[in-house]
Amino acid sequence: MLDSWRRLRRDPDFHAGAREMAGIALGIGAWGLVTGVAMVKSGLGVPLSLLMTLTVFAGSAQLSALPLIAAGAPIWVVWATAACVNLRFVIFSAGWRPYFAHLPRRQRLLMGYVSGDLNYVCFMRRYPEPVPAPGQLAYYWGGVAVNWCAWQAMSILGIVLADQVPTEWGLGFAGTLALLGLTGSLLTDRATWIAAAVAACAAVAAYALPLRLNIVVAIAAAVAVGIVLDHWKPAQRPGAA
Repeated sequence: MLDSWRRLRRDPDFHAGAREMAGIALGIGAWGLVTGVAMVKSGLGVPLSLLMTLTVFAGSAQLSALPLIAAGAPIWVVWATAACVNLRFVIFSAGWRPYFAHLPRRQRLLMGYVSGDLNYVCFMRRYPEPVPAPGQLAYYWGGVAVNWCAWQAMSILGIVLADQVPTEWGLGFAGTLALLGLTGSLLTDRATWIAAAVAACAAVAAYALPLRLNIVVAIAAAVAVGIVLDHWKPAQRPGAA
C-alpha cells in the first residue's frame, strides 16, 4: 500500500489536484478552525472533539449537530439532522460512480470518507465526461489529500486552543459565513438556486420548531423541490422542440 501511495504522489495528475485544492485550502482551514472551537465551546471537551473531527469529517453536519447535543436532544434527532445535512453526498456519490465504480469496495469506502464538496466541484469541472480515464484517480487523491489535511490541521488547532478563544469573538457567526460561502460555490444552475431559496424560506417558516427541526424541514423541502425540478425538465423538452 505504501508503494502505491508513493507512485500516486509522483503522478502529475496528483499534483494537479493538489494545486487546484491548495487555492481553496485557506477557506477550508478557516472553517475547520471555527468548527474545532465550536465543538469544545459546546461542551464536548477535547477528547470527544478530537474523536468527532477525525471520524465524522463533515463540517456542516458537525455544526448542525452541536447545538442539538448541547441542548440534550434525543440521539435520533442528532442522527437524523446529520443524515439530512449530508444527503448531498448521496448525489456526489452518484456523480462519481461512473468514474470509480470499477474500484474495489474497500477503496471506494475510503474515498467516500475523505471526499468533500469542493473536491466534487473541482473534479467535475476537470472531468465533465462521466467515463473512466487515466489520471482521474490520482487527481482525486491529490485534491482530497490537501482538503483533508487543511481541515484536520486547523480543526485540531481550534480544539486545542479553544479555551484561549474568547466567546465574544462571535465564532458562530464566522461559521455561518463559512457555510454561506460553501453554499454559494454549489449554486451552479437555476434548479439549485430554486432549491436553496425554498430551503431558506422553509427554515425561516419553521423556525419555531423545537430542537432545530427547522433544519430538517428545510432540507426535506429542498430535496422535494429538487426531485420535482429534475422530473419536470425532461418532460418539457419534447414540447419545447
